[in-house]
Amino acid sequence: MGIFHKEDSNTENVVEEKKKPNFFGKARSALINAVDQNDDGSFDMKDVSVLADNMGSAAKKAAAAAKENAKQGGEQLGSWLDQTKRDMELKSLRPIFEEDLNSPEFAMTKMIRVAQMDKKHAESEVCKGSIGYMSEQKGVTVVNIYADKADLYGLTYYPDRDSEIYYVDPFDRDRYVALDDYFHYLKVARVNELQRIAQDLGATHFRVTYKEDLRTEMENHQKGGLKAVHKNLKANEAAEVEHSISEKNSSTIEIAAEMECIGHEPVEPKLVYFQRDESIKNLIRLRMSDNPVKHQKFSLYCSHSSGIRVNDAAKIDAALAAMKFAMKASVTSKAQNEERRYFEYEIDF
Repeated sequence: MGIFHKEDSNTENVVEEKKKPNFFGKARSALINAVDQNDDGSFDMKDVSVLADNMGSAAKKAAAAAKENAKQGGEQLGSWLDQTKRDMELKSLRPIFEEDLNSPEFAMTKMIRVAQMDKKHAESEVCKGSIGYMSEQKGVTVVNIYADKADLYGLTYYPDRDSEIYYVDPFDRDRYVALDDYFHYLKVARVNELQRIAQDLGATHFRVTYKEDLRTEMENHQKGGLKAVHKNLKANEAAEVEHSISEKNSSTIEIAAEMECIGHEPVEPKLVYFQRDESIKNLIRLRMSDNPVKHQKFSLYCSHSSGIRVNDAAKIDAALAAMKFAMKASVTSKAQNEERRYFEYEIDF
């Protein structure tokens, strides 16, 4: 039995041994084909020598490729860093170029500054060829124009280009007025327009009086007191008292314009500063009607046709302080004066 089992076991081993060469033979064949470098069907020392040379060449190629990739990667990183720096400078310095003026995204700001190029913009590569830059001052956006490029913007500067800070004419977007002269300029421009209106409508006489409302809290108390005595006064007497108080609380600054004319048939005037004023528009309608008016007198408050209100003025003063620009008087004080002043317009036909 032991012999039988031994022979039986040997038989199984022979079977297994017969199976193994088939499997390993395929693997060996594939391996030889893979590493047989001199195509002689066997793997020997000659193949080892050729393989070593090839592996060395592959390693060199791999090293060279790695070096090139590193170089390209470094160049890409450097390029990215340069672009990032450029983008940061553009965002920080906000240069304006001539071609930007025709862009629908570009808009002139109400306040502008005309000055020489400063050091940081002059030294920046991204600002080469620029004609100015945008800045933000205490919430007020300002277009800074380089003095030698001012003509490129197509603007009119009043009274000239020798000032630094300008503010836009409220009815002419291409005209900028030196901020120190702003309220005086508007006063003269509106008086001139009232004169043209009178002439176009064929007036025989007109007068423009520049006045200031000096009413105070005291006037309110006075008017409150009037209510208490109204019951003891006749209607005409109460009206006279109120008129007297009103006269005392207004002051004539000057007769801004007065003229005697021959008169003629009316021609409808073109309005600029008073284009939204209902009193002026009504005067024109009455004069152009079939039953023309002979005499008119009314008041035109300056604040209704001014480009700077008190709230705007406070922001402008804060921006000017941030820019370290000194005014003869604060814009706020001038705007407050403007709110108290008015034109008394009297016209005869």
